[in-house]
Amino acid sequence: MTGYIDPTREQFGAMMKLPEEGPIWMLNIIRLRESAAYEDGRKATGREAYAAYARESEKFFKGVGGRIVWSGEPRHVLIGPEDERWDVCFVAEYPSAQAFADMVKNPGYQAIVRHRQAAVADSRLIRLKPGEAGAVFG
Repeated sequence: MTGYIDPTREQFGAMMKLPEEGPIWMLNIIRLRESAAYEDGRKATGREAYAAYARESEKFFKGVGGRIVWSGEPRHVLIGPEDERWDVCFVAEYPSAQAFADMVKNPGYQAIVRHRQAAVADSRLIRLKPGEAGAVFG
């Protein structure tokens, strides 16, 4: 089975057409490869390649005003396929959808995204409308 690594043009376009203005949150759920799959054959674990992506993308992420609003370490899938596992989970906030688009379209960012592509076996990236923490959910 092929995992989900990058959005399609259609998915990206639909996300950008959402009417909300102001900050957006992006829920990231990531399963790493055991061994990174670099096109140039370099050797690294998926975790090492993802760490390189995190280090090298930081200036682009922070440069558009991005910040991490929540992160956690996935431990156990309670509801879902028993063989499903995730390695990284966080919510990134951007000042706007356009700020997110500016980051991913930046040539400097595009030059380092190869680390993410080599590291990730499967992922989910879900745009959220920021909400308020409260005593109840739903």
